[in-house]
Amino acid sequence: MLMFPADRFGLLQRDAALRAGFSDEELSGSLARGELIRVIPGVWIAATDQPTGADSAEKRHRLRALATAASERADGHPLSHTSAAAVLGLPMLDPDLSLVHVTTGRTSGGSIRAQRHIHAAPLDPAEIVQIDGVRATSIERTAVDVAIMGTFAQALVVFDAALRLGADRETMSDLLSGRRRRSARNARRAMPFADAASESVGESWSRAQMIDAGLPLPTLQREFVLGGARYRSDFDWDELLVGEFDGLQKYGALVKPGETTADAVVREKLREDRLRAAGVVVVRWTWSTLRKGELDALLRPWLQKLGLLAA
Repeated sequence: MLMFPADRFGLLQRDAALRAGFSDEELSGSLARGELIRVIPGVWIAATDQPTGADSAEKRHRLRALATAASERADGHPLSHTSAAAVLGLPMLDPDLSLVHVTTGRTSGGSIRAQRHIHAAPLDPAEIVQIDGVRATSIERTAVDVAIMGTFAQALVVFDAALRLGADRETMSDLLSGRRRRSARNARRAMPFADAASESVGESWSRAQMIDAGLPLPTLQREFVLGGARYRSDFDWDELLVGEFDGLQKYGALVKPGETTADAVVREKLREDRLRAAGVVVVRWTWSTLRKGELDALLRPWLQKLGLLAA
């Protein structure tokens, strides 16, 4: 494979390649052989750098957003909405990543064209940040913009994530107060429930379903001391019922230096056994439970049986 010049994001710009002495024929040949993957017209990435894994869609969108920002296609406007979220590393629930979003700072002139959504909306200078030389809306402004575009669950997910990453709650609330009431309905409802202790998209979506179902809200990340060891639960109801969301990456994230994934699974099983031995009921669920809307049916009987919810 030819060694094309890539920028700090791993992106190969056509103009940079031509300046380095490569030809369009060489670029086309590498593309045809599958050595390069097109990000946007005139910008590629090495096939070996193509994002993979559970969050690959967000990572691919991040590359598209960065490529757009580095080209004339952004017209100098900062990345915003889901595109800013991808660049800021702000987790989202099932985001629509079909378009790269920018915001002009003007009140008119918005449009959708060439896979870009150009938003016409006011922007305070304080709402613009620089990320590795790329202009994007701040984490607070981004979270509010994403929340307003989505459902209640999507809004809660992004607000939880923003707080977890250090966003200021008051700033987000102030930004929400200036938005049209109807369009911001889901975001306004989600904001009071937002909690930085919610550690993942799955945990936040779980809470959204609990709220929608009218279930009593749990304590997040409660610590238990059992057998001389300390354990944290995802969700706890009065130390009688513990809920655990099992995401695809959970056991991998629990692996300690020198351990295998199997070691982490065994350790997690021991933790659960000790909780049950202490009289705590442990209930687990997965992405499938959430996507099927089955969390209420899973938790409600236990909450009622343990006297935590009226029958």
